Amino acid sequence: MASDSSPVPVPATTSTVTTAVPARLDRLPWSRWHWMIVIGLGTVWILDGLEVTIVGNVAGRLAEEGSGLDITAAQVTGVAAALYVAGACCGALFFGWLTDRYGRKRLFMVTLAVYLGATAMTALSFESWWFFLFRFLTGFGIGGEYAAINSAIDELIPSLYRGRVDLIINGSYWLGAIGGALLSVVMLDTDVFPKNLGWRLSFALGVVLGLVILLVRRHVPESPRWQFIHGKAQDAEELVSSVEHGIEQEKGERLPAPAGEITIHQRKSIGFGLIARTVFGRYPRRAFLGLSLFIGQAFLYNAVTFGFGTILTTFFDVPTGSTGYYFAVIAAGNFLGPLLLGKLFDTLGRRIMISSTYLLSGVLLFGTAWLFDRGSLTATTMTACWCVVLFFASAGASSAYLTVSEVFPMETRAMAIAFFYALGTAAGGISGPLIFADLTESGVVGDTALAFRIGAALMCAAGLVAVFLAVKAERRSLEDIAEPLSVAKPAAAGSQ
Repeated sequence: MASDSSPVPVPATTSTVTTAVPARLDRLPWSRWHWMIVIGLGTVWILDGLEVTIVGNVAGRLAEEGSGLDITAAQVTGVAAALYVAGACCGALFFGWLTDRYGRKRLFMVTLAVYLGATAMTALSFESWWFFLFRFLTGFGIGGEYAAINSAIDELIPSLYRGRVDLIINGSYWLGAIGGALLSVVMLDTDVFPKNLGWRLSFALGVVLGLVILLVRRHVPESPRWQFIHGKAQDAEELVSSVEHGIEQEKGERLPAPAGEITIHQRKSIGFGLIARTVFGRYPRRAFLGLSLFIGQAFLYNAVTFGFGTILTTFFDVPTGSTGYYFAVIAAGNFLGPLLLGKLFDTLGRRIMISSTYLLSGVLLFGTAWLFDRGSLTATTMTACWCVVLFFASAGASSAYLTVSEVFPMETRAMAIAFFYALGTAAGGISGPLIFADLTESGVVGDTALAFRIGAALMCAAGLVAVFLAVKAERRSLEDIAEPLSVAKPAAAGSQ
């Protein structure tokens, strides 16, 4: 896919530097240092999964008399869910801009702190407005996490492993979902905890886990790619040299020579105007691809999975305290998708894997909607169908984050992730829960089946877009996929 050949204006710079940092990072073998990055950054997705799943599973309990909140199940899965996603959209844009300006490390510490504080306040909810407010602020923090962390992951992980690592880290959300589902079973058991206490302790436990992650995250370094562009070339060289020395000692052998160097104009910051002109003017088809992928996965997940517990209780008479068992099975399928399919994104390639996971999940979801509409499913078989659908959908959804984090220039990366996450999620994630809550609350099978079909159609449409527009990014350097705006001698317009 050729990009617009018109030059992109370069803002004021400080100096010019030639560096081999990107090539040095990409030729590193997998090591303990990379595991530290995965654990320090990827584990927050577990928190996100824990958070969202707990809210979905406690919706019925919160609506019961004696919960301590005057709120309905539809408000929890509809209004509160939409506010959480709206907060995530706002947080992604706000913190995404700060991440490109002030660095990855500063922001992935700040965003986690915001997330933890808001979650703690949610546990103390005494009125519905308080619950809604802190659901928004919790989303605000997690939205910033998506921008800062996906930027750092792609810039620190070698190109040979980037696809599978990115997918598995994003897919680890579902490990948290499994924990949240099983945790809700215990916390909603009134023989163990009173109605007004169990759901509060669920949120509090998430805070404790987050504090542990915060301690680990302190050791994750700044992105050397960000450093050498933003006037900190010496810091980048020292960091990479230290990592290389540690890996050579770990492996007991010398590292091969890096593949090449890049000469760039250093800069302090980049404006919104240049980001917009780059993303939409220079790479319009990549922009359309990213938007399509995000809208498809956002509607399916935010519209459907937020209300899965409501479907079980409304249509299959599953007790509110038992929905967690079913959701744990679905969450397991979601995690296994990126785990088992992730390597194929680096071997078979992005285009075939992105398009096939989106199309397969959409077709399977159409089949699930048909079976559900004709009354052929039970709670168990419904869960089995969802498990299969989401096995493929989860890998596809994770690849949406991978795509927008690697197909745009370095200087726009965090903001590009933030923009596509915010726009796609706003389209599918805010309207989705509101529409879906109304459809499931009606108690009419056909209404819920309609929601399934809408999600399936959007997934299939995104898959077809990927067939034609997905970028051949497997095993390629980020600088090769999208040339940095700061490069001293721009090559021909970007290509796939």
